[in-house]
Amino acid sequence: MRLPTGTHFDSYTADHAWWKTNFVWVRMVLLGVILLVIVPLFVGDYWLSFFNMIGYTILGAAGVQLLIGYTGLVTLGHAAPIGFGAFCCALSMYLFHVPYLFGFLIGMIAAGLLSLLFGLPSVRVKGFYLIMTTMAMQFITTDIILTQYLGPLAGKGRGGVLAVEPEMFSIGPWVIYSTKDAYIWMIILVIIVQVFMANLMRTRVGRAWMAIRDNDIAAEALGVNIIYYKLLAFFIAGALGGLAGCYWLTNLTIVSPEHFTFGWSLWLVGVILIGGVGSMYGHIYGAIFMTGVLELVKLVLVPLAGVLPGATEKFLYLKDLVFGLSIILFLIFEPNGLSYRWWQIKNYIHLWPFSY
Repeated sequence: MRLPTGTHFDSYTADHAWWKTNFVWVRMVLLGVILLVIVPLFVGDYWLSFFNMIGYTILGAAGVQLLIGYTGLVTLGHAAPIGFGAFCCALSMYLFHVPYLFGFLIGMIAAGLLSLLFGLPSVRVKGFYLIMTTMAMQFITTDIILTQYLGPLAGKGRGGVLAVEPEMFSIGPWVIYSTKDAYIWMIILVIIVQVFMANLMRTRVGRAWMAIRDNDIAAEALGVNIIYYKLLAFFIAGALGGLAGCYWLTNLTIVSPEHFTFGWSLWLVGVILIGGVGSMYGHIYGAIFMTGVLELVKLVLVPLAGVLPGATEKFLYLKDLVFGLSIILFLIFEPNGLSYRWWQIKNYIHLWPFSY
């Protein structure tokens, strides 16, 4: 008796569904229960803070993935819109006492406009010259705008830390006060960003970005307005960066230019290189891997602090060493990133025992 093999769909909608089989539905529902129910109830503040750091990295790297992975526009200054959005949100709440969600929206729009402004040269230049433009955005924003102008508005002097009362981070009756509240807010934001990006890639805009990434000259010849779509990519990527900065503000209740250095911009690029450039989940895998590896290094060094003097301080140097070494090893042995490896594992499982 002959039986059909594989999974078959009889409609376009079913073929392009996110969760195509019952097995995937069950798996994703279980993941949601674990993240939204089990983790908040049974995990302590230390590990919740660790998960919050992963979420912040995911949100920060989403804009980098959009620019580099989907549009082919290399950026080395994405920490600038993240910091600018955080400062604008904090200042709007601190000076004008606007509600948190309204300040959140202000931070996103301000960060998007900043990224759009420095993305204007992408109309004429690309490659190395575009990299230099984004680096200029990083240093101009962090060292001048945030440190010399926005920071002093809080009355703390040049380069001062801007603090916001935790009670101001309220969404209706819900006050984002504890680490658990920040974790739940992070999960909500990550889901919203992932759904937004996944749907955006299926639209005319997403297809235009990928056409520009593959060959901008051919895309323009086919009628794609590359100027419009490049600037749109910078604006949306900057707005996503502002979203990450506004979230990080709720996690710390303070904001400082020291949180948005050039090293953080490089870190976000490394995250998508390790997770997978151009993959919908590459920045998630990269954020989990890099944050987890650094946490493992920290857990190894902390017990040695009593035996080896200065072991804790050496973590700062080991962090950079692990980061650089991870990028080198992935570029050599797994240039497509963790997302490609996970895709191969899933195919092996789904096709077993014919996975050869």
